[in-house]
Amino acid sequence: MKKILFRKLLYDCVIFFVITLLSTGIIIWVFQAVNFLDIMIEDGRNYIVYLNYTLLNFPKILSKILPFALFFSFSYVLAKYENNNELIVFWNYGVDKIKLINFFIKFSFIILIFQFFLSTFAVPFTQDKARSFLRTSSVDFFDNFIKPKKFNDTIKNLTIYAESKDEDENLKNIYLKKSNGENIQITFAKTGKFKIKDGSKILVLYNGQTINDAGGKITNFTFSESDFSFINLDSNTITTIKTQETPTIELLECINNLSKLSKNNEGSSFISQNCNTRNLNNVYTELYKRIIVPFYIPLLIIISMLHIVKSKENINYFKYRIILFLIGLVVIILSESSLKLINDNLIENIKLILAPFLMMSIIYFVLLYKLKIKFNSLKI
Repeated sequence: MKKILFRKLLYDCVIFFVITLLSTGIIIWVFQAVNFLDIMIEDGRNYIVYLNYTLLNFPKILSKILPFALFFSFSYVLAKYENNNELIVFWNYGVDKIKLINFFIKFSFIILIFQFFLSTFAVPFTQDKARSFLRTSSVDFFDNFIKPKKFNDTIKNLTIYAESKDEDENLKNIYLKKSNGENIQITFAKTGKFKIKDGSKILVLYNGQTINDAGGKITNFTFSESDFSFINLDSNTITTIKTQETPTIELLECINNLSKLSKNNEGSSFISQNCNTRNLNNVYTELYKRIIVPFYIPLLIIISMLHIVKSKENINYFKYRIILFLIGLVVIILSESSLKLINDNLIENIKLILAPFLMMSIIYFVLLYKLKIKFNSLKI
């Protein structure tokens, strides 16, 4: 009977948690997807790139909101059980509160493994995959990113400006600056319009002039009609892989390799793009976020379990619930803000690494004290 009661309470908590996590995640994703419309509109990307990029950001959203959704869900369900006198059924059947707490602590490690998987493997992979769509995609919707009276440098080494655009998509008073090292080409045209020629989109310019500066040698020519092709032009999207997008195994190997260089007193401190002494702080921060921060999950579960310590009949029960909620918020904020305290010295980071484990121990022993459990009778 006790196992049935445990599973019923856990089932309600998990269902509410999943609903909260997915609904909140979808709402945030929708708002974020609207912001990502700039990728397609301002940068001229196609719909496939936009759709893939937005969908691949969903795991990152889930990873970010999971701690709060977990704490809120478990706290809400436990408080609801207490308000509806359902917890009394547990105590009447002789359920030991510490056994109930231990049951939920053990379950918290399942959520911990899920969060660990998200932060360590899924999020870096999907972030790199999303960025790769931008790195490898081309600018397709040229009409979109040319806005009247606005300079646009979406395409690498090219700046475009148009004074106005009429209803027929005709551009007026166009300015284009194309640079390649010491060579600069500036083109002015009174009008222009995008057209399809030989299967590719080009900008046809009318009544203009082109000035070429090739290493200080200036030439110019006028034209009544000229085609400006966008073939072989790259966008300004960042092509290097960021530390946040680097696989966890590579970050661990980076620290190991830099450590070997330091022990051997070798002069080189550069191994790869993201693996060098100047980026060591970011590497430690990223590893801390992926590996250590998920261990705040059991701590949040323990804090939510504090709801069973006091009965609703207690005169300070409402204030007690508010305090627990604030404690949970502080722990969540602390887990995120601690990232800024990470530095490139592993020894100094030990205290931050031990913080969630120390807090778990303290709160757990507080629970034992509150429930008047003797240490020698514990069975975890």
